[in-house]
Amino acid sequence: MGLVSSLFAHKVVTVATAGAHAPDALRRELFESVGVDSDAPVDPKLMIADTDYYALCEHVARADPHGVSVPLRVGSLMVCDDYGAFGLAWKTAPNLRASYARAERYARVLTSVSTYEFITEAGASYMVLNRAGERTLGLRLSNEQTIVAVTQISREVSPEPFNPAAVYFRHASPGDVSAHEEYFGCPVYYGADRDALEVSEENLARPNRLGDAGVAAFIDLHLDEELEAVAMEKDLAARVREAVANALSSGVPTISDIAGTFGMSGRTLQRRLAEDGHTFQALVDAARRELAERLLEATDYSLAEVAFLTGFSDQSAFTRAFKRWAGQTPRSFRLAVG
Repeated sequence: MGLVSSLFAHKVVTVATAGAHAPDALRRELFESVGVDSDAPVDPKLMIADTDYYALCEHVARADPHGVSVPLRVGSLMVCDDYGAFGLAWKTAPNLRASYARAERYARVLTSVSTYEFITEAGASYMVLNRAGERTLGLRLSNEQTIVAVTQISREVSPEPFNPAAVYFRHASPGDVSAHEEYFGCPVYYGADRDALEVSEENLARPNRLGDAGVAAFIDLHLDEELEAVAMEKDLAARVREAVANALSSGVPTISDIAGTFGMSGRTLQRRLAEDGHTFQALVDAARRELAERLLEATDYSLAEVAFLTGFSDQSAFTRAFKRWAGQTPRSFRLAVG
């Protein structure tokens, strides 16, 4: 399981609740689905499970009568200041080329499932989004939202009107894409070999409105420290997932159970995970999914036995959870990898 910043969930919920009959109740329901406190302030460092986020995107798009345009509405809400230090680095970079280079270097502070590449091929330059995971509807929606967000904050820092030269998506066209072409102001191609913006040299070289080499260098140092912290967080999170996996055959362990194996209290472990942008429940889900996938792929255990070994009370509960994680039933997953 990967992680993405809860910042993006806030934007999806904002779009979903606009004009809703009971917006407060819907807001609580949607945030609960991704394990976020609806009353807490927005914190880009708070991470949520990528599968939960993709499920949220898919649910909101399916419920919206104009679902095709949901990624446009979500991505266009993004501003540099939403991203914390990452956004400040983007704004203060000397030009858009340098902003893209910072995204390539520091995207890990916002997600563990996406990376960026800035490449030049045959005289054309591309800002490419690479995202791990099965290309479910939710992931495809998230990809569109991200490409829109990159365009939006590129427009924010440019002193002149900015439009990409072209936009590319690997997935098939969702239908009527006139709204996409209107937003981007350029051709939009589906079924391409990449998810990317093609950007002209003129746009790349134009100085950013707030470009400041001194400030940018200072923010880079801060982001380098955040990247180091992310690596340390991963060590703790990995240890927790491993400990949970080892305990699952006896039932789902409590946070106090796991904390005891590390010689600390449940409250201390909860605090340290929260400081690192994790929740114990998200790590339990990750451990159960990882163990379930290994057992389905590498053993002949029955589905009921796999359910038991991953801490579920019965096979039906396991099947529901696995479909939420992987977008398919355990049986389908086993057939696909067998």
